[in-house]
Amino acid sequence: MLKHVTFLGAAAVTALMTTGATAQDVTADTIVATVGDTEITLGEVIIARTQLPPQFAQFPNEVLFEGIIDQLIQQQLLADVLTETPAVVEYTLNNERRSLLAAQVITEIAETSITEADIQAAYDMRFADAVEIEEFNASHLLVETEEEAAAAKARIDEGAAFADVARDVSIGPTGPNGGNLGWFGKGAMVPAFEDQITSLEVGGVSEPFETQFGWHVATLMEVRVQPQPTLEDLRREITAELQEAAITARLEELAAAQTIVEPEAGQFDPNLIDQIDLLD
Repeated sequence: MLKHVTFLGAAAVTALMTTGATAQDVTADTIVATVGDTEITLGEVIIARTQLPPQFAQFPNEVLFEGIIDQLIQQQLLADVLTETPAVVEYTLNNERRSLLAAQVITEIAETSITEADIQAAYDMRFADAVEIEEFNASHLLVETEEEAAAAKARIDEGAAFADVARDVSIGPTGPNGGNLGWFGKGAMVPAFEDQITSLEVGGVSEPFETQFGWHVATLMEVRVQPQPTLEDLRREITAELQEAAITARLEELAAAQTIVEPEAGQFDPNLIDQIDLLD
């Protein structure tokens, strides 16, 4: 840690930022350290703070403040060794500047182009022609033979509770809980099973029927329409879609208003992107 360079320490800056009259004098351009003729500003410290990995959140600001300043001072001392900026740094800075400026515009579009009315309209449009989807709550019992299924059905017809019979005879994985399958929609079960369930009235019990798993007796307990996602359920998804569309539209608008020249097919060898030695 470098301690012999004069700079405004953490306590002093904190005091400036928290004491009445002088607090208004502290801006992002406030100088917090100097290295020779180079000034390090509070704005640079703030940006450096935003770029720290998440694990640094455990440290108090006093520690982070001094640590960041020390880091910036050390970086400046090393940077000052170079009398000329290497080409690779210049190209990197060009890309970084372009990327940061583009990200700023994207943020502005995302924050200003979408209204609550837009989100509501997109939500309404998504479900304007939506078809209600039925879901079924059913139970079944599974046995190996038709005779066993018929015997189980007879017990139910005589008044035995379906769940009790299922617990007694079912060899399926739902047997221990009375054969309950929970809620499911069309397409979730094999066709032969689904056909039986969808043909029953609520409370009805099927005749024995066979699938590739064995012989079944089933009962339909409830039917409901699949709940439609609420606006809040889909808010983030819809907002992201609208923002992406707004950004795409803005890009198309900007491209149409600008002269853009792209390389012609075959003009450059694609393998050139690996020629890092060109930057020397």
